Amino acid sequence: MKKRLWLSIPLILILSVVFLYIFPVSGDMPLWLSIVPPMVAIVMALVVKEVISSLFFGVLVGAFIMALYGGHSPVEALGGGLLRTVDTYVVGALFEYEHIQIVVFTLVIGGMVRLITANGGMRGVVNWLSRRAKGARSGQLMTFIMDLCVFFDDYSNTLVVGNTMRPIADKLKISREKLSYIVDSTSAPVVAIAFVTTWIGAELSYIQDGLDVIGLETSAYSVFVHSLAYSFYPILTLGFVLMIIYSGRDFGPMLRAERNARISTSNNSDNTDNQSDSAHLIDALIPLLVLIFGTIIGLFATGYKPEIWHDSSLGFMSKLSAIIGDANSYLALLWSSLLSLLTAIVMTLLRGKLKFQKIMEEMVEGIKTMFNAVLILTMAWSISLITKDMHTAEFVSQLLLKWSLSPVLVPLLTFILAALIGFSTGTSWGTMAILYPLILPASWMLCIDDGMSVEATMPLFYNVVASVLAGAVMGDHCSPISDTTIMSSLASGCDHLQHVGTQMPYALTVGTVAVLIGVLPTSLGLPSWAAFLMGLVVLAVVVRFVGKKV
Repeated sequence: MKKRLWLSIPLILILSVVFLYIFPVSGDMPLWLSIVPPMVAIVMALVVKEVISSLFFGVLVGAFIMALYGGHSPVEALGGGLLRTVDTYVVGALFEYEHIQIVVFTLVIGGMVRLITANGGMRGVVNWLSRRAKGARSGQLMTFIMDLCVFFDDYSNTLVVGNTMRPIADKLKISREKLSYIVDSTSAPVVAIAFVTTWIGAELSYIQDGLDVIGLETSAYSVFVHSLAYSFYPILTLGFVLMIIYSGRDFGPMLRAERNARISTSNNSDNTDNQSDSAHLIDALIPLLVLIFGTIIGLFATGYKPEIWHDSSLGFMSKLSAIIGDANSYLALLWSSLLSLLTAIVMTLLRGKLKFQKIMEEMVEGIKTMFNAVLILTMAWSISLITKDMHTAEFVSQLLLKWSLSPVLVPLLTFILAALIGFSTGTSWGTMAILYPLILPASWMLCIDDGMSVEATMPLFYNVVASVLAGAVMGDHCSPISDTTIMSSLASGCDHLQHVGTQMPYALTVGTVAVLIGVLPTSLGLPSWAAFLMGLVVLAVVVRFVGKKV
């Protein structure tokens, strides 16, 4: 890795010099340069197999380019870009209140997981689940079911399920790559399409902004519900995960990872407690339940509005969705993680498992284990910040929207556009925030200008709404700079680039089927139920004839 790193640094410098000669700096910065920082980070990560330095160089290149077009000489731009990388983007990423909350609850959860490992609670969970999970297939299925249960927030999903199932996966010889794939590819799709999640508020607000521009007299929630009939990628991904689990088949890099895990004689589990006689399920179960239900209560508390709750014209699910949609998910997670840690401390003391000094030592060690996660998240946020300043998403959007298209191609274009932006920026939420206000009015006007009636336009409109979300989730799944992808690999104890490399072929497979059998045919008039059925059949054929038994 060091050799690759030292080769990549002069290569970047040489390319920078060549760039200066071919594209002399003058006037405003060309918008196409905004794609360079994320591409540098992604390509370098694939070359050197290390994500932190790759993200850092991506930010540095972006700061260098912006300094050049700010009137500085190349030498000044390089020095100034290095300083701006730290004082503006790294610090700026941490300066955001929501990001600080994520850092704190990530550290707190690290401390809680370490403590329930040291007091034997995690061993108790492993023992209890192991009696029901007799092999790799049942262990993977249990992971999938747990993901479905923690449906309300993707961060909670990845952290809770990944950390809980990691020692069980090791015991059943399930690869860390497969564990992180199941966690990552179940969490975001479930959260994206569920009626009551931390995503729903953002989704509805973005959709409502587009409806306001159009002047369409319908509710954002109604549009969201109708769009689920076209949410091909999230739903097909869940079906594909189940197929992979039940068939016992894999392909590509995942097949190699799974075969290596099956023949491995070593125990990769980081569970340091081997005294099964002191292992009790309750020592882990209660803190984990406090984390899960504490998050739900926190979401309700931060989003509760009496006028909504007492509105007799709204159904229970509509009220609940509106309240959780308006909730502060970061604050709810922060509260629940703190309560979970305090619960673990009190239970460990009362049950005489560890002395207070040992509890504090274990907690601090758990917090230390999350430092790498925090560092990677910080750099991912930094490059996201610089892509925002350089208007990367606007460039990608303009690039693909400058051609006049038939209205039936708009959902397809939207999916591809959302996937590219999600991949380049590493954020599903950012992709939705950018595309919904841009795409919804444009797609509506394009249909009306083409002479289509409102009745004929609505199915295409729902397809476009779903394609923004679906494409964003797919791009996020494939991106090595995505925060949820990073958290999935870290919570599962998997090398991050190994997780990206093993997950990407599966995400691209489902994405291709979603586009060719779902998005495009339904735009041409195929019923969505038929598209779902055909998509599942095609994926089953792929698993059967491309996949090989582990």
